Amino acid sequence: MKRDTALVLPLLTYSAATSFAMPHSTPTSALAADAAVLLVLLPTVGTALPVRAATLAALQVLQQRLGGAIRVLSVDDASHPAVVHSFQATTLPAFVLVRQGVELWRQQGLPEGEFIVPQLLARLAPPPTK
Repeated sequence: MKRDTALVLPLLTYSAATSFAMPHSTPTSALAADAAVLLVLLPTVGTALPVRAATLAALQVLQQRLGGAIRVLSVDDASHPAVVHSFQATTLPAFVLVRQGVELWRQQGLPEGEFIVPQLLARLAPPPTK
């Protein structure tokens, strides 16, 4: 599904979005146009501060495990309602993997277990040739 990147790409340089960059990785503003981004659409209403802190900490660990292959970017519905709305997520949190404006994967709710890293990386692999 091709998505209008006009709403998403400005977030890559917007300071209110939380990017979980590795210390040695490329700065957010210098991301290549074809970089994969995992958007984590987060609610702000009804989220207790300790729960939000734990979620952000878990996203930092996820970014470390993904390395430079995928940039993890959290987007909350209070700071960026147009972006969250554009993905038509019925429940938050939601995870959306995009590359070059194309949605590669989506999951409503928080993923459980260790499966998410290999699942995300597999979505980046080119389709097998026939």
